[in-house]
Amino acid sequence: MKNNILYYSVGALLYCPANKKSLADSIISEKFGTSFSLALCLEDTINDNFVEEAEMILNNSLHQIYISYQTQPFYLPKIFVRVRNPKQITRLTKTFGNAIEIVTGFIVPKFSTDNASEYINAIIKANEITSEPIYMMPIYENSSIIDLRNRTDILYGLKDSLSAIEDRVLNIRVGGNDLCHMFGFRRHSDESIHKMKPISNIFADIITIYGMDYVVSGPVWEYYSGNNWDIGLRQEIKDDKLCGFIGKTVIHPNQISIINDAYKVSQNDFNDAQAIRNWNQNSNAFVSGNLAKERMNEYKTHNNWAQQTLFLAEAFGITH
Repeated sequence: MKNNILYYSVGALLYCPANKKSLADSIISEKFGTSFSLALCLEDTINDNFVEEAEMILNNSLHQIYISYQTQPFYLPKIFVRVRNPKQITRLTKTFGNAIEIVTGFIVPKFSTDNASEYINAIIKANEITSEPIYMMPIYENSSIIDLRNRTDILYGLKDSLSAIEDRVLNIRVGGNDLCHMFGFRRHSDESIHKMKPISNIFADIITIYGMDYVVSGPVWEYYSGNNWDIGLRQEIKDDKLCGFIGKTVIHPNQISIINDAYKVSQNDFNDAQAIRNWNQNSNAFVSGNLAKERMNEYKTHNNWAQQTLFLAEAFGITH
């Protein structure tokens, strides 16, 4: 389900522990800028013994943001809550009360055949409770998808399960660091995750199975300072895009502007995409040199690319 700009608009998804007490003030003051989405994590970033406390802090933060947004204008990002289990989705949807209106959806970690049906049912129930749509973003990072003997069956099985709520799956996400951890891998700031063949092969299978129907977002880049960290990030995003990923997980605000710039559409691509989408259906030819006279446009071959390019231009802008 990627027939609307909404699915392309998550973009740079900034992760933040859900128990950060300064969160509401940071959003209201636009500390992180005005072009990002926000993931509030109740899972890996929270000590197991402090989950209840983190939920209370999160609830207070969301209500503070919700109330402030009624009286003063500020950039309100798409807000997602990363949960630990399906029951948490149902409980929090009720707990948030009116503040659920500013929550775009829930992020599901370690999505697998063991928990898929419960998570999907929780999202269905959340949508029955709320007036605004609640979306899900499952993360593919479970160890089960490493086994080559079963990977394809597992990925197709999970896709079949998601078909029940396809329009509520905003993105498919991949857990690059979690998958690397299982092999003991860690890339340096001048190395792209796409050079790690065991990991990139998993990514390729996910894109092959999901990429025609869903927007699949790129893995986290863990560097945000130091020598040439930004050059490495730009290179990995270039690899992400070439492999079919759109958007990226963010672990520091320094990364946001680089990701947004990297996903801007070039003027040439925008011109070609418009020409392809506006092709004269009565023309006797469905192929032509482009406006810049540097490559060939084909209506039947490049139509999907053109539609995606126009969505990206609307979401991220055009670079000249």
